[in-house]
Amino acid sequence: MTISPWSKTGAIDKEADMALDLGIGRREFLIGSAAAAGMIGLMPRSLRAATPKKGGNFRIGVGDFAVTDTLDPALYETYFQLFLFRQLRNNLIEFGPGGVLVPELAESWEGSADAKTWVFKLRSGVTFHDGRPFTAEDAAYSLNRHRIEGTTSSAAPILKPVSDIKATGKYELTVSLSEGNVGFPDIMTLETLGMVPNGETDFAKGIGTGGYMLVSFEPGVKSVVKRNPNYWKADRAHFDSVEMIAIKDAAARTSALVSGSIDACNFVDLKTAGLLKRKPEIELLSVAGKAHYTFPMLMDADPFKNNDVRTAMKYAVNREEMVKVIAGGFASVGNDQPITSSYKFHNPDLKPKAYDPDKAKFHLKQAGLDKLSVELFVSETPFAGATDAAVLYREHAAKAGIDIKVTKTPEDGYWNDIWFKKPFCAARWSGRANEDAMLALAYSTDGIAAGWNETHMSDPKLDQMLVAARIEFDEAKRRQIYYDIQALISETGGAVCPVVANFVDACTTKVGHGELASDFSMDGGRFAERWWFV
Repeated sequence: MTISPWSKTGAIDKEADMALDLGIGRREFLIGSAAAAGMIGLMPRSLRAATPKKGGNFRIGVGDFAVTDTLDPALYETYFQLFLFRQLRNNLIEFGPGGVLVPELAESWEGSADAKTWVFKLRSGVTFHDGRPFTAEDAAYSLNRHRIEGTTSSAAPILKPVSDIKATGKYELTVSLSEGNVGFPDIMTLETLGMVPNGETDFAKGIGTGGYMLVSFEPGVKSVVKRNPNYWKADRAHFDSVEMIAIKDAAARTSALVSGSIDACNFVDLKTAGLLKRKPEIELLSVAGKAHYTFPMLMDADPFKNNDVRTAMKYAVNREEMVKVIAGGFASVGNDQPITSSYKFHNPDLKPKAYDPDKAKFHLKQAGLDKLSVELFVSETPFAGATDAAVLYREHAAKAGIDIKVTKTPEDGYWNDIWFKKPFCAARWSGRANEDAMLALAYSTDGIAAGWNETHMSDPKLDQMLVAARIEFDEAKRRQIYYDIQALISETGGAVCPVVANFVDACTTKVGHGELASDFSMDGGRFAERWWFV
């Protein structure tokens, strides 16, 4: 079976003060806030797709980071890391705008008839930043690092079916699987699977084949890179340098952008995004994609071991109000599973649970409870407005006899100390390359050991269906399997997913770009490579 290299994958006063900072009056703010709720999927003023120019120092404020950030691709956790990985390294395959797989360090790939063997023909003439040539041995080492015993790499559960990865030529890589996977090439686009030199262990040097070379990196503070003069993509990496500044507070990022201190920022506060759009010197970048907000419940911890309790929690949230108030309308309603409409095999017939306190009470009684008290841990780290979302959830749930105690935690260390550890917290997902990558990472039994299955869901039926989908060549049958998986997670899983959020970033109108990718914030995380100054 030959797979084309171009195959397709499937609080109001505080906000008013912010509006004043943006040069917008209080009355305008109140009117604008009401109107913003209907602004879904805003398109840029223009794509300004003029001929890219080289030069300039690009500065971006990044809202997701940690002092524990590292350049080791197997220890990826934050957007700051993702952006830096994309600047320093290339993948075998790139996920382009429109969901197209674009050859990167792999020029082509081909699968066997049973999809158990995949051969990648690699690009010759590419060198690492230190001058070493890139070969298949580097590719094999880069991928195999995520398969070593005890690794917590997010790629580990996705690569578990791999039985062997080896160089079968200087520029040929062969991957053998224990079970077929017709969507395996999609996995090569994962942010963790950037290429590093064979045997590399000192990742602090940031050596890669990417468009930029590392100048400095202070985790949780700042990074600086400069253009790679020998970059093999002559039409990419236009800036002389890229400076990323860690700015946790969304309002501070916006203020820095409006004042001209930075050229772009990610994760715009959605409650004020409609107002920011009015600034003539700012372009709001809103892209519908795979991002979603969750309130994960640990299914192996009381009281969430009982599915009736989990179901009660799902009926106890007003999703429409969450979309309007927390996401400012830059979102759609979620249905407690991760496969959004941006995935090829999204189930459009699976409807979200409507807010119904009476049904929530019914399921509590089914669990032998008249009322329920739970503690929800939250900070602004997962998404801007997460604390307000938790407070709003508490108000909704109170009508169902559910008392949610909202505990605000420090933003620094949230992913290490709260998420995956506390029975009930707030989280955000940006999605993954395809359905299998998302589901295997976040909902399979293997995802627990890897440290990414945030609900600790362990269902043999789900695990079996994931395997079945990988080896099903009939697209209609494969689609039905994924439909069934989505229904299973929605009805029995531990994630309350009320919001499917657009990626909403912003830049000044001095920045040029083409069509924006939807796999991650900031043009799939590839802004440094794809954008330029006009």
